[in-house]
Amino acid sequence: MTRPGTEAVGPMIQRRRLLAAATLSLGAAAVGTGAESRRVATGLTVEAATRPGKEFAPRTTLTLADLPAIPDDGPLDRFGGIGPGAERASGFFRLEQMRGRWWLVDPDGGFFLAQGVNSITTTTTTAGRKALAARFGGEPAWARETTTWLRELGFNTAGAWSNHDALRAVDPPLVQTRLWGFMSAYGKKRGGTFMQAGHVGYPNDCPFIFDPEFPAFCADHARQLADGRDDPWLLGHYSDNEMPWKRGLLEKYLELPATDPGHVAARGWLDARPGRKAGAAVTDADRRGFLEFALDRYLSIVAAAIRRHDPGHLFLGPRLHEIVFDLPEVYRACGRHCDIVSVNYYRAWTPDAAQMAMWAKESGRPFMVTEHYAKGVDSGLGNTSGAGWLVKTQQDRGRFYQNFALGLLRSRHCVGWFWHRYADNDPRDPKVDPSNRDSNKGLVTAGYEPWTAMLDEMRPFNRRVHGIVAALDAARVPTTPRHQETRR
Repeated sequence: MTRPGTEAVGPMIQRRRLLAAATLSLGAAAVGTGAESRRVATGLTVEAATRPGKEFAPRTTLTLADLPAIPDDGPLDRFGGIGPGAERASGFFRLEQMRGRWWLVDPDGGFFLAQGVNSITTTTTTAGRKALAARFGGEPAWARETTTWLRELGFNTAGAWSNHDALRAVDPPLVQTRLWGFMSAYGKKRGGTFMQAGHVGYPNDCPFIFDPEFPAFCADHARQLADGRDDPWLLGHYSDNEMPWKRGLLEKYLELPATDPGHVAARGWLDARPGRKAGAAVTDADRRGFLEFALDRYLSIVAAAIRRHDPGHLFLGPRLHEIVFDLPEVYRACGRHCDIVSVNYYRAWTPDAAQMAMWAKESGRPFMVTEHYAKGVDSGLGNTSGAGWLVKTQQDRGRFYQNFALGLLRSRHCVGWFWHRYADNDPRDPKVDPSNRDSNKGLVTAGYEPWTAMLDEMRPFNRRVHGIVAALDAARVPTTPRHQETRR
């Protein structure tokens, strides 16, 4: 429907004007005047280490205290987006780039940033089941109360490994994202996979991309997506998690038996390279080219399967991790097939502006950070598992959250981030993978007790995100001081 007074204005121009009006109205409240708008970044320091036994070092950390006074966002629509909204309410989540910044647009047309939490699910140990019964009475009450609580904290999206059935039954629910494990499910059926820390392992780090049965498996595996194809609360789909997209993938495939489909494909690709001489050594250009070729093949298969059964929702990609942070060929391949590039972003205290710019340039797409977290020494847990930073207090965990999210928002290509995870690891659970044994990752303990000091830092940031964006885009807030990060 055309809005009164807009008949002579094209839809794209009108949508841009609407977002400009929203940003200006937010900015007027957000950036303040006088002394408030002239504040200089002071940045506190937080002591952090990569893991127990490693030296703690001070990390410069920006928080809301370094910004102009910013009020709570509001009013928000039912999904957690903010108006006046786009001209077109499509009924599904979609993407739009306005004034140089990418946005998710929610089904009602509100501008939306995914502020999510992964693994929103109950604790399955005996002690966890007792705590669930004592605190909530059962899973349905847990889902209702947890959804309301997370919304009050400013979170709006349920990430990977969440109890989607229980959470979706709540009215209104959190926005959903779904992880389907196309390659990992195929590998389980085929045989040969094994568990590594945080993800599935493949023989010689070679996913089964070139198996002739893989496309048909994906076409069948994707049929289950049809059940949610009309769901407005579904943001989109991840295909897999942390696959080994390494630049040495070509040699890895060539090391497989000569009859393996992966070896056959790699040899055929290499021998067909223009100008290549027989017996010549593999070059770095070969490695880059094959990695892009392999990822392109994988993405073309899973994207086609997903879009055949659910064309209305976004394809969020295969959840990349640190081995690809600096590989442009990976992001080029993702840009051809994914709506959003999803990255599990560890080892950086403050997001690297140059890296994020490369991801955006090479892919031409926005990105989401689909995992990040910090663990607290004061939790009493061992904190030996997982990739997140180790800090001394719960308040420091919350300060890390603010600093990291501010760094992401400075990139106009980031449309969301996900804290990993809802609840701490339970050391009494022997069934979990090695990355989830004993760490303080959660918003709550394994017995559902909230980490209040951390949440008191998260809440005010989450509830001001749109105002922070307006202030950032008005160039009235400080930049993060340059700080050399140590990667493990």
